[in-house]
Amino acid sequence: MTLTNKDFRRIFVAFLMIILVVGAFLIIKPIVLSVIGGLILAYMFLPFYRWTYKMIKGRNTTAFLMTLLVLVMILLPLWFLIPIVVDQVFALFNLTQNIDFSKVVPAIFPSSGEQFQQQMTTIIIKFVGNITSSIIGYLISFIQNIPTVLLNIAVILFVFFFTLRDQESLKEFISGISPFKKEKESILVKRFKDITSSIIFGYVIVGTFQGLMLGIGLWIFGVPSALTIALFGTFAAMIPMVGPWLVWMPVAGFMFANSSFGVAMLFTIYCTIFVSTIDNILRPLIIARKTGTSSVVVLVGMIGGLYVFNIIGLILGPLILSYLILFLKAYKDGTLSDMFSPTE
Repeated sequence: MTLTNKDFRRIFVAFLMIILVVGAFLIIKPIVLSVIGGLILAYMFLPFYRWTYKMIKGRNTTAFLMTLLVLVMILLPLWFLIPIVVDQVFALFNLTQNIDFSKVVPAIFPSSGEQFQQQMTTIIIKFVGNITSSIIGYLISFIQNIPTVLLNIAVILFVFFFTLRDQESLKEFISGISPFKKEKESILVKRFKDITSSIIFGYVIVGTFQGLMLGIGLWIFGVPSALTIALFGTFAAMIPMVGPWLVWMPVAGFMFANSSFGVAMLFTIYCTIFVSTIDNILRPLIIARKTGTSSVVVLVGMIGGLYVFNIIGLILGPLILSYLILFLKAYKDGTLSDMFSPTE
């Protein structure tokens, strides 16, 4: 078989494309998570952008205002909260060193035997020590890498700005290179939006609100290191089948053992009603139940995503698994091949 000049041109173009794709990947690789973070933020702020655009009627101005808002929302907490969190983490570390867990365990398990209480006390001391050491190590590493953090924030803001400003051009470009049939593409886009909204607004936003309510409760009842504990509660609230109870119940147990019974009971009632139950009200109001996103998929995706992609994996992990399951269901139903446009 003789290769013609046309065949050589095709091979050359294919080889050139491979080189360019590999080169582009190597260039983007260090900041790919920041790029994805900017895209996710743009999706979250898109309704607000459209509402603001109707009043301002200027893409650049509206996108700039949204970017400025996000910049303030990122930098202000970092500027004010980091020193407070660092102080509270060290205070929490010192507090845990002074806690007599041999008295706390019998208060939580009053009917257990002495041997069980001793074993549980040893386990809790080791667990608390490992957790606090890891947190302090993470904070030190974060402070040392502040220049890199600021660079990643700049990338997120640039991607955020241009995604909002040029969203229509971006949609046209993606639709133009999409291999899907147009009628199937609209269905997939709607399904992707449902899944993305379910995870971002249903878990991340609601979890953040639960963490805020927990922080208010901790502040009202005078719990030390309330801000740091609230941050842990926010993280736990985002994870399905875990929830903020994982954080506030040990606090309640500590209060029962060291504070008045009435205050501890009021704190427990507050957290039960306004922290652990509020998601059952907010989540159906924010997202549609028709998405069918399994809590198990979200849980596995968050945990695995956290290991692979760090903090952004809390969103990216469940999204990847949910999109994969969507295509697997299409394959199972025999409709996967119908999604793609026929090649000429």
